[in-house]
Amino acid sequence: MAITIYTKPGCFGCRKTVQKLAAAGIPFTEVDLTQVPAALEYVTEELGYSQAPVVVVDDQFHWSGLNPANIERAIAYVSQEVSG
Repeated sequence: MAITIYTKPGCFGCRKTVQKLAAAGIPFTEVDLTQVPAALEYVTEELGYSQAPVVVVDDQFHWSGLNPANIERAIAYVSQEVSG
């Protein structure tokens, strides 16, 4: 299970999302949308998002923006996958 967080510099929601997942010990990959054009194309064209952060847990579970409820759902989901 590999969570990917697409972020941009100076983004409060991005920083908070990264902090919450890191504090919970959830592994993730952070991708800077301003440095990786293919990532920006993916989140805007394929996923249809226009707000950072974009968090992709899997093909069916992803969202954009600071969303504490989804962060908690992702933590629970990944924790269950790891322990189960």
